[in-house]
Amino acid sequence: MSKENSKSIIIIPARWNSKRFLGKPLQKIKGKFLIQWVYERCLKCQNTSKIFIATDNEKIEKEAKGFGASVLMTSEKHISGTDRVWEATQQIKEDFSSIINVQGDEPLIDIALIDEIATNLQKENSSKIISAASPMSNFEKATNPNIVKVVINKDKEALYFSRNLIPHQTLEKWKNCYQHIGIYGFQKETLEKFIKLPPSHLEKQENLEQLRALENKIAIQIILTKEERSCMGVDTPQQAKEIEKWIK
Repeated sequence: MSKENSKSIIIIPARWNSKRFLGKPLQKIKGKFLIQWVYERCLKCQNTSKIFIATDNEKIEKEAKGFGASVLMTSEKHISGTDRVWEATQQIKEDFSSIINVQGDEPLIDIALIDEIATNLQKENSSKIISAASPMSNFEKATNPNIVKVVINKDKEALYFSRNLIPHQTLEKWKNCYQHIGIYGFQKETLEKFIKLPPSHLEKQENLEQLRALENKIAIQIILTKEERSCMGVDTPQQAKEIEKWIK
């Protein structure tokens, strides 16, 4: 991965105490750890310079180092992956200007999508956060509160995120809406600004930290991808089994 001119780094947050799936990063899927699948996907990216796994657990640290990852130990007290990513950046000595937060439970994340986010971050010194979404054509998925939806404006900036179906639709008049993909690109200064803001009113109501950015007038640019697999996260042991069907 020789990218001397690139200054975007990837940080993959991985915590042990997931409420729905204890020890999730070390769940084995076809002989590899879940976090290993994500890490190895990121290795294929062309526009990033370094990859780190940020964790709060020594078991994860040991196994991640075992498959060759650079690991940064962080506090167990973080309430979000973004907080963990910020702490991790304070330990990195290499020069970098932007960070891509790749979720540690999305083993089929689209490599081209990560590269596109990295390219956009390097192209302009923007204060926007860059994220992604994919069209949904399944009404049942769209009404699932565990799947986050996003509405965007004509410039592909996020207007709102919700666990409810937005915009309001019925099965009879169903049209595609967008499923949010939990990947975030930040300039270093934007991440610092975001972290220093207190949790916002809407963030607490929806339990979605990205709403903190919107409430504080930090724009979130949305890149649209048709790779539905990028949205396939692992939140339960059953979902881990379903992911196995997609991995060749």
